[in-house]
Amino acid sequence: MKYNDLSVNKNTRPSRKGRGISAGQGKTAGRGTKGQKSRTGHRKMPAGFMGGQRAIMQAVPKLKGFKSIHEKAEVIYTDNLNGLSGNVDNFVLAEKSLIKSPFSKVKVITRGELTAKINLETQFASKTAIAAIKKAGGSFKKVTILKREKKSEK
Repeated sequence: MKYNDLSVNKNTRPSRKGRGISAGQGKTAGRGTKGQKSRTGHRKMPAGFMGGQRAIMQAVPKLKGFKSIHEKAEVIYTDNLNGLSGNVDNFVLAEKSLIKSPFSKVKVITRGELTAKINLETQFASKTAIAAIKKAGGSFKKVTILKREKKSEK
């Protein structure tokens, strides 16, 4: 057995700092004298604290208003539906280029006069638009937003 192969488990406790001058780490407890770093709680500075000067979050101007995380519905007017007939859903509206994608929200709003008899199946419609569709002899059915099919991994 060699000296460097010996394993000695030290039976030590953490040093109790600041417990009097004769305790070894007393009085200033190794923090030096005076200043912010010598004070209690100096390690718990708030995020963005910049040494007492104005923090960057307070200096930068804030944006006004509110931005919604929900995407807005695409608007279709009742007079645009005159060229259609039969069952009309998001896919038919996308084929006729009235909306960008069949997987987006659609809201029908009244403008002009509706003469076509259609069975409309979209996500939203105003009360007056539903009344105009029924007056023309059609019907409205509220459906959920269509989800895209996930691509199968190969």
